[in-house]
Amino acid sequence: MFVLILGLIIFVLFSHFRPMLDENSDRTFRMCLISALLLSALLVRKSNRFKKYWEVLFAFFISASVTSIDYYLPSSKWLLSVFNIPIQTPAGIAIDKLDSSIIIIGLIILLTKISGNNLDSIYINRRNVRRSLSIGLIAFVIVAAGSVFIANIYGAQNLTIARILPWIPWILIFVAGNALNEELLFRGLFLRKIEPFIGKFHSNIVLAIPFVLHHTGVTYTNDALLFLTYLLPLALIWGWLIQKTGSLWASVLFHAGTDIPIALVIFSQL
Repeated sequence: MFVLILGLIIFVLFSHFRPMLDENSDRTFRMCLISALLLSALLVRKSNRFKKYWEVLFAFFISASVTSIDYYLPSSKWLLSVFNIPIQTPAGIAIDKLDSSIIIIGLIILLTKISGNNLDSIYINRRNVRRSLSIGLIAFVIVAAGSVFIANIYGAQNLTIARILPWIPWILIFVAGNALNEELLFRGLFLRKIEPFIGKFHSNIVLAIPFVLHHTGVTYTNDALLFLTYLLPLALIWGWLIQKTGSLWASVLFHAGTDIPIALVIFSQL
């Protein structure tokens, strides 16, 4: 329950896409939360009795910190300004997503290293790499093959081959960045740390719920409830794949495939 509540606070209340508080309150309470999580993690680390919980608290500190930095750092605006690329274009949206992903992924890796853990603790490794990549690629191809059909259900407008072909590089950048940063942020960062306390099955569930609710309010679908209902089993499958293969790659590729229809909807509505 503690993990679920913290997950909902960080990923829903303080979402780095659609925060629920006004800007002044959001800034203040984010800083209080980040400070409290860091202090708690450091204090618990020094306690013989509670030391086993410190990595969980530090993981929440990492997630709250990286999402806040991503939300408030205007680096994508600077980048797009330098190259004179409007944000409301496929290139602008893809670069904005790539910038966000680099910030989140880079900071998670850096803070994980600072904490004394290696990258295997967040499932970045070469374990079962052939099997993981094979599963991911098969899933990616299957989902990608039906992406236009799914995009039309979501509400894409006037999708034609002539429109889609120039978007392909930007679609690939968008889905690769989004899938890797979300799988790392929502599952890779937490699964191995909370499994010893609540088991694999419950760990997957308590991480899937904040992930799904994090997407509340999305504008790239005509039926948000249907989208969230569809997203829940996908989140559970991605978590299960990470647990089964011991690495991120199968879930990242599968996730990337399911993001293609989203990119198509967003680009078609520009």
